[in-house]
Amino acid sequence: MDWSDRIGSRIKLRDLHILMAIADTGSMAKAAAKLRISHPAISKTISDMEGTLGVRLLDRGSQGAELTAYGEVLLRCGINIFDEMRQGVRSLEHLSDPNSGEVRLGCTEIVIHSLAPTIVRKFSQKYPGVQLDVKLTNPGEYQIQELRERKIDLLITRATGQRPEDDFHSEVLFDEPFVFVVGAQSEFARKRRVALKDIIKSNWVLPSYDSAPGVLIAGIFRANDFQPPRPAIKTVSIQLTKLLIASGEFVGILPTSVAALDAHQAALKVLPFKSSGPRISAEIVFLKNRTLSPAVELFIKCAREVARSVVRAPGALSNAPIP
Repeated sequence: MDWSDRIGSRIKLRDLHILMAIADTGSMAKAAAKLRISHPAISKTISDMEGTLGVRLLDRGSQGAELTAYGEVLLRCGINIFDEMRQGVRSLEHLSDPNSGEVRLGCTEIVIHSLAPTIVRKFSQKYPGVQLDVKLTNPGEYQIQELRERKIDLLITRATGQRPEDDFHSEVLFDEPFVFVVGAQSEFARKRRVALKDIIKSNWVLPSYDSAPGVLIAGIFRANDFQPPRPAIKTVSIQLTKLLIASGEFVGILPTSVAALDAHQAALKVLPFKSSGPRISAEIVFLKNRTLSPAVELFIKCAREVARSVVRAPGALSNAPIP
């Protein structure tokens, strides 16, 4: 009997479900209570799996049970298997009712305050029966982990220029320049002509230069023959940045689409001078070897359509009605 037959006949979905419950609760006793089965049944299931695979899956101790490296590998397999089954059920539901399903979307803060509202509004108008679960995700490894653990279906984020992970599909939706922004009521907003040299000594609110967006922004200053100024306020929070700029006491740099939302609402003013330097991309990311539900595929299609409108008209992200 080969390995595939051996595993297929000896390891069941129930066994993987038990392992996942132990990993979630941290002990076999708590897993038994959660699943409403006996502690001896839990213990026997783990022992049988360890016998079948020939490896130890758990380290037992007075503080509970902890997965070994072998257990972690099997746990990931279990997560993937149950996720594929959930996606299959979603596809079956979609066949019976095309206007159904769920999309779990992760967005970084900068996307929440620029691209996401337009995509979400347009998608909800076209597919009102599909439930959207939009989650704010932190930039970096955390958002990637959320995808790997199947807590979100896809991610819309700002590209950092780093090489994507091998198990992810990354697609650039559009790229755009940065713009220099002041408060709509500030002294610079009232001037007909403003150059970078006029605002360089102002109070700046910028990301730290050792962050991913900060590296790009530092490159903009250098591309325009200025040393990056010392920011009065360092933050990666896009909402705080916009509020401080809108007060009229600070100046800053934002992607065009982000500035366009508040410029439309008369809170910010984009200064009318062109600058050289890096551009910033918005990208959509999802796992390569994962079945996407029909609802998620429709959402990706909608995101591409909105992105094309941004490329045609950088100020398109506004509160105007969506056709």
